[in-house]
Amino acid sequence: MSPELTISGLAKLAGVNVETVRYYQRRGLVSTPAKPLESSRRYPADVANRIRFIKRTQALGFSLEEIEGLLQLDSAFACAETRERMQDKFVLIEKKITDLMAMRDAMGTLATGAVGSGPLEGCPLIAALGMPETPQREE
Repeated sequence: MSPELTISGLAKLAGVNVETVRYYQRRGLVSTPAKPLESSRRYPADVANRIRFIKRTQALGFSLEEIEGLLQLDSAFACAETRERMQDKFVLIEKKITDLMAMRDAMGTLATGAVGSGPLEGCPLIAALGMPETPQREE
């Protein structure tokens, strides 16, 4: 049996602050153990693994609602569905990267002055942002 921890000990072991643990409890992502009379709640040390999973999965771009769904799939029988959800998220991330690269290129063009070299009223950067977009070529 794993040692039991106070909420502060659990937070330290999981690498989060106490308020994060409490927030996850309110969201139902981490269970709240019973509070003994005249004592503080005790958490199994393996709850830290669950909290680390939540934090790492958030860092991968999953919402807390999506993470809750993944936690409900935590069994050997649902591993294929978990993999499918992760692959779907991967596709979304790839699209975001493509969009961000296009945004970076457009911003670079505007910021370096490649737009608006002719005499216009007002700021040519603002005018350029108001122009219709040119269609992107499919590669």
